[in-house]
Amino acid sequence: MKEHLKLYDEKMTKTLGALNHEFSAIRAGRANPAVLDKVQVDYYGVPTAINAMAAVTVSEGRTLVIQPWDKSTLKSIEKAILASDLGINPTNDGNVIRLTFPQPTEERRRELTRQVAKTAEDSKVAVRSIRRDAMEKFKTMKKNAEITEDDLKSYEKDIQDITDKYCKEIDKMAAAKDKEIMEI
Repeated sequence: MKEHLKLYDEKMTKTLGALNHEFSAIRAGRANPAVLDKVQVDYYGVPTAINAMAAVTVSEGRTLVIQPWDKSTLKSIEKAILASDLGINPTNDGNVIRLTFPQPTEERRRELTRQVAKTAEDSKVAVRSIRRDAMEKFKTMKKNAEITEDDLKSYEKDIQDITDKYCKEIDKMAAAKDKEIMEI
């Protein structure tokens, strides 16, 4: 019966992975190619990710260099970055596009920490939703006489322990991201 718990554990692990991806896209003053993940460029009528049409590298810690494989796409990439919510003006020298990330102000850092807290809370809600689904499944199994009352109590305790473990991990990840934001 532990395979049921394993299924829910895997779902919670995926939630952590999604949170990690969200945190990597939060711009904390350092150049991080992940901030471009959500930016789509119109490439011959098809929305395309920048990293699928250009080499994206970090130079000097706070600068991203975007070198498209097809130089004719420079203007399209620049236009997509300007239209995005990155809040950074790209510099186009005819060969590459440079994005220089400014040092965040104190106000911007506080805003980023609020964003981190909200994202972390959303992930906790997702983990708790998985727990609720598991509890309902176990109660249905008990009702259908597939498991005993003792099994039900055991599974409920196990799923709660797993939920607590993931919520603590989310808190740790959020604290680490907050620290990264405030140290810049």
